[in-house]
Amino acid sequence: MTNKIVAIQGNHPSKLNPLTDTSIFLANEIQKKNYKIFYYEPRNLSILKTEVVANGYFIRFDYSKEKIFKILKKKKLNLKECKFILIRQDPPFNLEYISSTYILDLIKNRVKIINDPTSIRNISEKLYSSRYQKFMPSTIFSQNMDEIKKFLLKYKKVIIKPIHSFSGNDIHLLTKFDSKLINRFIKKHNFIMCQKYLPKIYKGDKRVFLINGKIRGAISRIPKKGSFLSNMSKGAKAVNVILTKKEIKISRLIAKKLKKENIFFAGIDFIDQKLNGDINVTSPTGLKTLYDLSKINLATIFWKELKA
Repeated sequence: MTNKIVAIQGNHPSKLNPLTDTSIFLANEIQKKNYKIFYYEPRNLSILKTEVVANGYFIRFDYSKEKIFKILKKKKLNLKECKFILIRQDPPFNLEYISSTYILDLIKNRVKIINDPTSIRNISEKLYSSRYQKFMPSTIFSQNMDEIKKFLLKYKKVIIKPIHSFSGNDIHLLTKFDSKLINRFIKKHNFIMCQKYLPKIYKGDKRVFLINGKIRGAISRIPKKGSFLSNMSKGAKAVNVILTKKEIKISRLIAKKLKKENIFFAGIDFIDQKLNGDINVTSPTGLKTLYDLSKINLATIFWKELKA
């Protein structure tokens, strides 16, 4: 009989926001099916002889409690005992992240891992979008100062962001060429993404949820007054939204392609019907927010599709 254990590789539960966190939302749903949740941080992964093990703890989540999680039992677990493993730690997509995917590659033929560790290693969230540039605002990926200067002089207002960051961190809106700022940015982040600014961001972006190759739902996130950042962690407000025919067409195309790449769960973002270049595959979020807005529970679909 298959052991009913779901392992979550993530940031420490005390760092998660229960009001919005998707990992907690997914864990809470599968607990209802009598699965046990084993939780560990990436730094606690090991290869011992031929076994992949993690030092972590069995945990229970409960939305009704002020402290949403309770650690039940600390344990060193052979991860082959799990039915599923969810890779849910936040980027940055650094060497620790990459190393953890190599370690999990060793057992992915024995345990279902979401998302597939080889696939998330191969799909750089922002660089992957370069193959869909016809659906995006004008964008370059570079660390060449001359190319960046030319791009800024052409488009006047440009967003620059790191390729391997997340949650709207280190994103700048430039209206003039600032060599010192850009130099510092390149030194810190190496290759960066430069994109023509879309003024309709004030109306919000759209986050589309893709599960097992299909569009399953969407929300809009409206930046707080005076901001161009639509991330919830940066004060944006979430509202219900309807996708346009154009957005549906693009989303279906990307969903189909991601499924072929063994990506089960992803989030993609639109601004003014244009793909903004974030193909979220490492730790997609937003399912709890969608549920709070619409009572659509994509966690049930997530687990139903995964178990099927």
